[in-house]
Amino acid sequence: MPRLVSVTAASLPELNPALIDALRADLAATNYTVQGVREVVGDVAADALDREQWVPAVAAARGSGEAAATLLRLFQLGDEPTRAQVAAALPNVGVDGLAALGLVTTAGAGAGDAVRATCDLSPYSAQDEQGDVDWWIASDPSEIARRGALPTDYVLGVGGASRTLAQLTVRDQRGSVLDVGTGCGIQALHASRHAARVVATDIDGRALGYAGLNAALAGVSLDLREGSMFEPVAGELFDLVVSNPPFVITPRGAGSGAVGEFTYRDGGASGDDVVSGFVRSVGDVLAPGGVAQLLGNWEHRRGEDWEERVASWLPEGLDGWVVQRELLDPAQYAELWLRDGGLTPDRDRARYEEAYLAWLADLASRDVEAIGFGFVTVRRPLAGVGPELAWHRVEEITGTVQQPLGAVISSVLDAVDDLRGLSASEVLGRRWQVAGDVTEERFHEPGQPQPSVMVLRAGGGLGRTVQADTGLAAFVGASDGELTGLQIVGALASLLEVDAEALAAELAPQVRGLATDGLLLPVV
Repeated sequence: MPRLVSVTAASLPELNPALIDALRADLAATNYTVQGVREVVGDVAADALDREQWVPAVAAARGSGEAAATLLRLFQLGDEPTRAQVAAALPNVGVDGLAALGLVTTAGAGAGDAVRATCDLSPYSAQDEQGDVDWWIASDPSEIARRGALPTDYVLGVGGASRTLAQLTVRDQRGSVLDVGTGCGIQALHASRHAARVVATDIDGRALGYAGLNAALAGVSLDLREGSMFEPVAGELFDLVVSNPPFVITPRGAGSGAVGEFTYRDGGASGDDVVSGFVRSVGDVLAPGGVAQLLGNWEHRRGEDWEERVASWLPEGLDGWVVQRELLDPAQYAELWLRDGGLTPDRDRARYEEAYLAWLADLASRDVEAIGFGFVTVRRPLAGVGPELAWHRVEEITGTVQQPLGAVISSVLDAVDDLRGLSASEVLGRRWQVAGDVTEERFHEPGQPQPSVMVLRAGGGLGRTVQADTGLAAFVGASDGELTGLQIVGALASLLEVDAEALAAELAPQVRGLATDGLLLPVV
């Protein structure tokens, strides 16, 4: 029997191990999986459901006698199958067992009486270094099931941001992992596959209740603690910290009453202070070699360089890496989060306009021209690494990337460690080999024999492109692992008729950069 969660929050509901076991067995016996749902309703209806259009899926599911169709109707579509239909789909736990777990309510005890879910219980599939993942994740009923706007105490299920963070997270074996703002617990569940101990915190006791249920369904042991940010783990250190924090920039004060302050996305701070505060303080809970990874957004303020501003959040003495993936203007930002909360003009025009104006006014009060979205990685170097050797990088990468990126981020951090403290001559003293996914592109102006632009392009990961001059392109082209960088520089200097020392000084930082990004690999 799987171990249930260890809980320190008094507000969590009791879980019945026997009923949880019965529900897990029932779910496993059905085709209620991500692919199974698509098979039941068909591609057209499944694609419509992805667009939050439920009508085709409801019609298809009602016309199917499969257990997966019944569960889809019950737990995702807000439909009401009969007791007989639910009992047939889940014979071991039964309708009464579901009710005892707090997952459904019933209109009566008759076979034809309706059953309505009190939660969303959706299949979840993923893949990581340990193999395939198939879980069922419980959360509050979705906007589709409600047919309306979300309540402010809404507990979110697995969304696009959750999936992105799961794919970004490094997955090497870790002794201890902390999931801050766990919500339904999806990041903690992933962490349990490569960690000896997982602590998950949330300010919302209801969210912890769902996380406990999901952990029990997955047969996973978690240490769940109620509290804000790092308060529940004061004095403890972790090898990995992950978080999808409540980073949404929400209007405060007069005129913002129409804006829903949703617990899952609103940390109660002004502007982007939630993210900046997290980044500044996360080092307090990182063990030597420990890594923190989080999603976030940040303001681009008029007259300020956003890269410098965000870079100032990175703790001194710790490695820090910020990647901006998307940029929205204030109107786009307001529209995104209004729709996220289910507030639309057709549902409540007056409140929609009031909330929209509040968002614009709040952002304008700080001269915000745009809002960046992306991810942040912070790492405490191993003992013995001086603070002057800390690595900081803030950049924008908006092109297509190849998920999952966790292994790529691990390789970058490994390269930083490998190169840390090396002099220019030591970098060039190594033998280097071009990574297998790197290609070179040359662009010629019509009629010109020499290329006007040369670009090195990584085929996977972050899809990096590096514009190269003649010297760098030639260096990379000659890097086959046979000669050291210094030997290549000497040969190139003679060929190009330039000073070898000057060429070495020019190439060394570029080679370091290519090695950090994985375009050049050391030959040992």
